[in-house]
Amino acid sequence: MDFGPYLMLATLEGAVTAAVLALTASGLALVFGVMRVVNVAHGEFFMLGAVLAWWVTHILGGSAAFGFVVALIVVPVLVGLLAAFTDMTILKRIDYDPERTIVATIGILYILQQVTLMTYGPDARPVVPPFNTRIALPWLEFVDGKISLYWPWGLSITSYKLAVIGAAVAVLIGLWFLMTRSKLGLLMRATEQDRDMALAFGIPVERVYALVFGLGAGMAALAAVLIVPIQQAHYLMGHDPLLLSFIVVIIGGLGSLPGTVLAALLIGLSDGVISVFFSPTLAKILATLLVALVLVFRPQGLFGARKA
Repeated sequence: MDFGPYLMLATLEGAVTAAVLALTASGLALVFGVMRVVNVAHGEFFMLGAVLAWWVTHILGGSAAFGFVVALIVVPVLVGLLAAFTDMTILKRIDYDPERTIVATIGILYILQQVTLMTYGPDARPVVPPFNTRIALPWLEFVDGKISLYWPWGLSITSYKLAVIGAAVAVLIGLWFLMTRSKLGLLMRATEQDRDMALAFGIPVERVYALVFGLGAGMAALAAVLIVPIQQAHYLMGHDPLLLSFIVVIIGGLGSLPGTVLAALLIGLSDGVISVFFSPTLAKILATLLVALVLVFRPQGLFGARKA
């Protein structure tokens, strides 16, 4: 097979990674943007979404499609409610102090991880995708000076992976409409701009914080439900999503959703291409190097606002 088809296949695989990463990192960026909270437990909410997806599909049994659809709806809501409860019972009581919040979310991280280990176990377990048809991908070639299509052997992708990309795009568009075209989004943006002024105008800031924290965790859980038919659910699977989400948020600009999505595309696509042609380790090294360069030359990130 020529280089071109390999590159296209690597780009599509990278697009799947970018789609899931964009959802996960957008939840982290939303929490920091509105609440100014660094949620170190964000990766464990991702892990919890994958594990609960396995539980739901395992308990329901029967049709794989039915169990997956139920998990896709129920799991993000459950994780979001748990995160909102965590915010009201822990973060609210320490008044969202930056240092204590980091320590508190580290504690939440280990609690979620160990409870999952005791109940779910140490084994990695798969979730059956609702559909998984393999689709052959065409490529262009020149024959007698004319362009024609041909189907190289082994150049294919599954229908489920394409559906993951489409679902992520739809959710991100929905998040954008929520933040820019709804009353709830207006309350979030007002709280983000000036908490004290929002309180003065009667905005229930603590409820907004709980909602935002739950929404951010729910987006991470949704990303996990989408990816768990591709990657198996495991109680330690939250580490990489947390690290990559922080990388994406730093590059895109703290609290900037457009910057987060753009950075997720950059990191996801480069990770897919570099992992195929070189190694996954090199992809992580280059991503970390990119973060270092951004912090040195543009500390506010690609889309972050420079402080006066």
